[in-house]
Amino acid sequence: MFRGKKSYWWFQLLGWGGFFLMHLFFAWFYGKLDDTAERSLFFARALSFVSIGIIMTHVMRIFIRKLNLLNHNIGIQVVNFMLLSFITALLCGLVEHQLFDYFSLFTSREIELLKKRGVWLMSFNSTISWCIYMFLWNAVYLIYHYERDYQQQQIDTLQLKAVVRELELKTIKSNINPHFIFNALNSIRALVDENPERAREAITELSNILRSSITMHRTETVMLKNELDIVEDYLALEQVRFEDRLAVRFDIDHTILDKQIPPMMLQTLVENAIKHGIGREVKGGVVSIGASLKNNLIELCVRNTGRLTNNNGHTGFGLNSIRDRLKLLYPGRSGFEIRQLTPEMVEAKIELPA
Repeated sequence: MFRGKKSYWWFQLLGWGGFFLMHLFFAWFYGKLDDTAERSLFFARALSFVSIGIIMTHVMRIFIRKLNLLNHNIGIQVVNFMLLSFITALLCGLVEHQLFDYFSLFTSREIELLKKRGVWLMSFNSTISWCIYMFLWNAVYLIYHYERDYQQQQIDTLQLKAVVRELELKTIKSNINPHFIFNALNSIRALVDENPERAREAITELSNILRSSITMHRTETVMLKNELDIVEDYLALEQVRFEDRLAVRFDIDHTILDKQIPPMMLQTLVENAIKHGIGREVKGGVVSIGASLKNNLIELCVRNTGRLTNNNGHTGFGLNSIRDRLKLLYPGRSGFEIRQLTPEMVEAKIELPA
């Protein structure tokens, strides 16, 4: 029962201790401590009152934690706290009456009122006073937890940004694939004599990809349109290498081109499709890129000719980085799945909040 953080017990002792000292000051100021009998009665009643307050508020805290009252919305919290405060105050009033009666701590005036009004009416009057104290205690408890949760949220946000930055920097290294750059440069070299105009275009496409990879850590999201531009540049370079072995299809909902998505995420899926799908097929195949809005979720879908294996389905830094980034950026609000859609077609799908 008496387990808890040290800070909680310090607040309990300081709060109820301050309440005791306040009553002690007023008792001294009005001369109620001059008489030995009155002084003894005051200390006995005050200590009983403080003991009841500490024990009952701690029991109330246990109920708050067990029932997870702090996890509801603010309206439900207020109603629950008011109801809990009243019930606790009623119990405090009854316990106080029984304790005072057992130890004969009632004053002569209170004994007369008991005879006139009865036990329940006196207990009710005491409950009203206890209600005020319980409401105050719960208000302080609620404000403290809101402030603490807000500070923790700020710390978590800063930590999240730091982790995202670190993860994105690692993703940069994975996206600047030396094999891809080597293949692209070889393709461009072959075009220099055969098709100089296409070689210049390929250099521009490679430059765009490298620039995007290097600058992606500066922002958490980019417009879908900008991401598609990079994907198109990447596929254009790969088509120089694969020629007729690579067919590309786009199925894009143009109404969502201004939606924000994490940078280089769609490009990573396309690169995975080329590397583990088309690159392993002797006859090549098709890469299909889709983007649509379904159930208020942005759905990014990449399909490619090939067969799903453990190597390209669940492992590899590229796909793992997608899972980690989604988890960090949209906890519980995103999804990522890669599956064998048909015997000849693999599908990778990402769902993001719109």
